[in-house]
Amino acid sequence: MDTDLDFLDHLARESARFAEALRDASPESAVPSCPAWDADDLLWHLAEVQWFWGTVVREHVLDTKVADALTVERPHGRDGLEAFYHQSSNDLVEVLTRFAPEAAAWTWAPEQTVGFIRRRQAHEALIHRVDAELTAGARTEMDPELSSDGVDEVLCVMYGGAPPWGTFVANPAQTLQITSTDTGHTWGLVLGWFTGTDPDDDTSHDQADLRVVDIDERDQAAVHIAGRAADLDCWLWHREPARAVEVTGDRVVLSTFESTIAPGIN
Repeated sequence: MDTDLDFLDHLARESARFAEALRDASPESAVPSCPAWDADDLLWHLAEVQWFWGTVVREHVLDTKVADALTVERPHGRDGLEAFYHQSSNDLVEVLTRFAPEAAAWTWAPEQTVGFIRRRQAHEALIHRVDAELTAGARTEMDPELSSDGVDEVLCVMYGGAPPWGTFVANPAQTLQITSTDTGHTWGLVLGWFTGTDPDDDTSHDQADLRVVDIDERDQAAVHIAGRAADLDCWLWHREPARAVEVTGDRVVLSTFESTIAPGIN
């Protein structure tokens, strides 16, 4: 998706809004969208994530084994967590600013660049800001253009970005069209099956999958999904949309799509 979004600006803004929302939540408050976590678990999660990616870029990590070995101890108590979060968040924005988007950096995806990390972390902060607001019971609006790019990222990278060592076989009868009603962006999807063996650990994969594809306007997608970009982004990330997403079409195809994305994203 072509975009001129300033991901660093969005990362800084969403990270600040995340912290602000959690200040109004007690440490033991349940996170509705992440049932296994309380508010302090959520705070620790984003702090650790931002520490990790800041370290990857700052230390010029280019190897999976080196990245896997990066760990940091969880601070004790809300005060310790907040201090660590603010330090990690500020450090991440600072280091991503210093390195050009095309600079090499390890990621778990085929794209191994700082630019990929900029985009991914802007959306990580956005979705967890929603989690924080749901926890505090004080939900606010999401930026439409960032949310639209979030829909693109979750479909193309998080769900539909399977590695090249596997094989995807599409089912041409199982197609969907997703439309953002406020930004005008549209995505075509085809469902199918992915098989392959990961060369890094010999793990075999045999599972339902999807791909983003061009759907000719003359073709009729089996399922149409429409809503504001923010609501689509939340819905695809298994967060409750602020407003309902409209779904029409073949219920079997819709059920297959929902089961394909049901495991969520690790």
